[in-house]
Amino acid sequence: MPHATLAVVADIGGTNTRVALAHGTAVDTASIRRFRNAEHGGIDPILRAYLAETGAAPQAACVDMAGPVRDGVGTLTNLPWRVDQAALREATGAQTVSVLNDLQAQGVAVGHLGDAGLSTLIAAPVSAPEQPRLVVNMGTGLNAQPVFKRRGMTLVPPAEAGHVSIPVQSADELRLRDWVAEHHTHTTPGLEDLLSGRGFERVYAWCCAEEGETVALPASEIFAAFQAGEARAVRAARIVVRLLGRYTGDLALITLPFGGIYLVGGVIRHLGPHLETLGFTQAFRDKGRFAPFMEQFAVHVVSDDYAALTGCAVHLDELLRERA
Repeated sequence: MPHATLAVVADIGGTNTRVALAHGTAVDTASIRRFRNAEHGGIDPILRAYLAETGAAPQAACVDMAGPVRDGVGTLTNLPWRVDQAALREATGAQTVSVLNDLQAQGVAVGHLGDAGLSTLIAAPVSAPEQPRLVVNMGTGLNAQPVFKRRGMTLVPPAEAGHVSIPVQSADELRLRDWVAEHHTHTTPGLEDLLSGRGFERVYAWCCAEEGETVALPASEIFAAFQAGEARAVRAARIVVRLLGRYTGDLALITLPFGGIYLVGGVIRHLGPHLETLGFTQAFRDKGRFAPFMEQFAVHVVSDDYAALTGCAVHLDELLRERA
């Protein structure tokens, strides 16, 4: 039954929303359409326009969004949009509807991505498919969520793990934390204030301030400077990657993701080819006498741009299987 089910799935990003049709767990990539968020007042008119254009009559619908979701209702962090199941049901005519946090959708997807959408940063023995996984996102923001598989259902508990305290371990990092607090947050900064797109900008600005210069560049220009070998950009990237490795290692000890760790997000995609040389693995395994224990965890970088849509489709497929 689920594999014959037609679903509409949507991934709300900061600038664009992508909508597609899915058959069971398979997203029809030819059906993907992009809608500029600034031209619409919410997800409901986007879905109505998409279904009118395609003529589809979906039986199920799922939307993922960047923001907290509770009891089927979510509010986006960077858009004044409210997403709720009742409105989705009305907009799509679907009987089965669901709203997910965007990282929940990524977590559901990781067990269904092909080799083309993944690259392995740290290899480890293959474990049973029921073992927990961990998804870590670094892009516009920072978050991480464990992924559990139980009786055919993928469970991704919500979290706001990007706002934990910065794990300072050196005098340099203490100066960085205090500088960000003074110049940007005006309060105790959380780790997201360093590990995100804007966080990368702050770390670079601090590297410049350490040399007595005031420089503010967007992340895209810092990435370009890093690729050109500019010393301060390389230093900023190394700080960010080592903090990311330490953070990911801490979470691995908390969740024991023997099914693998999956790094996702725009900043990850830019830094992915350089994570090893910038010290990710060393920082990830730097756990004292538990360093050998860390060798059990594989780490992968997700490059599949449609992973969140796949997660929405898989989530609906699992819901229908459970109810069948």
